Amino acid sequence: MDPLSNVLSLLKPRNYMSAGLEAGGDWSIQFPDQQDGIKCCAVVAGRCWLSVAGVADPVFVEAGDSFLLPSGRPFRLASDPASVPAGGGEVFSSPCKPGIVSFNGGGDFLLVSSRFGLEGNHAEILLRMLPPIIHIRDRSDEPALRWPVERMMEELRDPRPGGALVVEHLAHMMLVDALRLHLAQGSAGGVGWLFALGDRQLSLAINSMHDEPAHRWTLQELATRAAMSRSTFALKFKEKVGTSPMDYLASWRMLLAADRLKTSSDSLSTVARSIGYDSDTSFSMAFKKIMGCSPRAYGRRQDRVSGSMGVARAA
Repeated sequence: MDPLSNVLSLLKPRNYMSAGLEAGGDWSIQFPDQQDGIKCCAVVAGRCWLSVAGVADPVFVEAGDSFLLPSGRPFRLASDPASVPAGGGEVFSSPCKPGIVSFNGGGDFLLVSSRFGLEGNHAEILLRMLPPIIHIRDRSDEPALRWPVERMMEELRDPRPGGALVVEHLAHMMLVDALRLHLAQGSAGGVGWLFALGDRQLSLAINSMHDEPAHRWTLQELATRAAMSRSTFALKFKEKVGTSPMDYLASWRMLLAADRLKTSSDSLSTVARSIGYDSDTSFSMAFKKIMGCSPRAYGRRQDRVSGSMGVARAA
């Protein structure tokens, strides 16, 4: 699996809601704090202004554009940024069509959106490197997002058996395609593993670490994979990713271990060996340094969370 797929699988993005919004005339809608996660939207028809809390200037979006809101901040969509907004909760309380909310008569603007929650313990490995607004402008030669957006609109307009599952998969396609397009057209100067994937040489090294996390990688081996000298590779990796290759590898190993401690009943030794540690002691020390607690404490904490969720579901 490639690194982006690895990380998204670890974050387990869950599509909480997908819906369409159509608006007409002079309109403005204020949406509340979205909490942790990502909002993924595509403008199907018309145009509007997007304003996000903490961002000085509104962004103009039009048909064919898409945008991601990774910060969970309150935001506003409006035909005119100066218009007095209606509350999003009020607008979305009574859809006029299956899966599509109509505001102010509709007819001028149409948007499809999905909201994703991410695995809380690890969400920052993606969210911390993304800006409050990722605006992906229309590219007529890039149909990547067009197909899932059009299919989602069909499903929202005409619900059929199995439609909820289809919409969920389409929403995931929208998210991945939007991240891909962001890398392709807007990642210049970005720092983090995500942006390093756009570098052919560094991506070879990152792929190697993700493919074989238990391998005893050395800096020289990774530099050879990237077809670079040891010193040049170390410097470029630090500049582009924001951390050293070996620190990145250690962090990725511990994220994998944390996920396994949460989702399996494997012993500490089994988890340690799966990421390249022969000693439980050395694994525990490395885990505590990166994750802030011992593996056993982390496992017990996850058991408590799962138990409380089970009680809540049973109630």
